[in-house]
Amino acid sequence: MARNCFVVTVVFSLLLLATTAAAQKNDVSGSVGRVFMSDQGVKGTNLTDSNIHFGDALSYSLSYGRRIYDIGLASLTVEVPFVHDPGLDLHYSPGTVPKSYSAIFLAPSLRVNFLSDSAFSPWISGGIGFARFSSSSKLENGGATTGDLNVTSKAVQVGVGLDVRMWGPIKIRGEARDFYTDEPNLVQNPQKNMHNYFVGGGVVWSF
Repeated sequence: MARNCFVVTVVFSLLLLATTAAAQKNDVSGSVGRVFMSDQGVKGTNLTDSNIHFGDALSYSLSYGRRIYDIGLASLTVEVPFVHDPGLDLHYSPGTVPKSYSAIFLAPSLRVNFLSDSAFSPWISGGIGFARFSSSSKLENGGATTGDLNVTSKAVQVGVGLDVRMWGPIKIRGEARDFYTDEPNLVQNPQKNMHNYFVGGGVVWSF
């Protein structure tokens, strides 16, 4: 199942990009920021604090886009955003959750830029792909993690951002993306889905 999800996403990305071979505008971006998750409630406990708390991890984003349609006031771009969270700490009062986990998100998407050739270009994005979570082999309390350490999930991506032209083909980008996924292996019985919010800023090169 995990392998199929990955293969479908990669094939979909290649097909989207192949259909835009005649386009003239491309962009590559890199951003640094943080991934935020809201607390996940654990069912069936009598604890005063029954939530799993997530740390705010330093993460980075890479994205490639190809413009496929432009009407002046707005343009349509096929993009493939990739976000990597190398290590995010977990805390749950009994200590029976993994110490940490890492995550990657890849979601082929469509992006609409408004006033795309002006100095300030706000945009919105949406698409679907996959997420890959890799849990630590150790629990927060020192025990061993049970179950599959690696979990692959579908990921629905929704994003907003602003590109500001600085010089020639160089722009500065601020972005916020939500990757809506299944939860990683948290050992406990938390909510079944979670929002993974990436907020960051970086540079865009258009060519």
